[in-house]
Amino acid sequence: MRWLSVLGAALVALPLSSMAREVGEVSTAFKLLGANHKIVVEAFDDPKVDGVTCYLSRAKTGGIKGSLGLAEDRAEASIACRQVGPINIKEKLKSGEEVFKERTSLVFKTMQVVRFHDTERNTLVYLVYSDRMVDGSPQNAVTAIPIMPWTGQVQSQ
Repeated sequence: MRWLSVLGAALVALPLSSMAREVGEVSTAFKLLGANHKIVVEAFDDPKVDGVTCYLSRAKTGGIKGSLGLAEDRAEASIACRQVGPINIKEKLKSGEEVFKERTSLVFKTMQVVRFHDTERNTLVYLVYSDRMVDGSPQNAVTAIPIMPWTGQVQSQ
């Protein structure tokens, strides 16, 4: 019984989403009951590097379990990080440092983005992967941003 109390407290303490803003979504499968299965695109800014935004696309399970937050989302994800302004590294970067984390199941599975600084090539590298308390997934995606001078404002149309 005590174990259930600890588990319940941990669930309350964990955020459902960390720093990400949903950009859009598309349905991939109709579900008669509950939400449709979908692919969600989210954006988040690197908390230690000004001028970098990452876009993460991932599957969200629908149906009754998905609507109640009980379903486990698939491990596949895609990431694209871009320079959106002058790059300013605010503090020393640690290799493999977590920059984004989101739960993809009720308790045991998370999707994470970690950052590496390839100093030899003056590039920031971002890796997205899924892990599980017992067994993670080898599926992953990577993106890289060369650290270059920002030449000016983006022209919008």
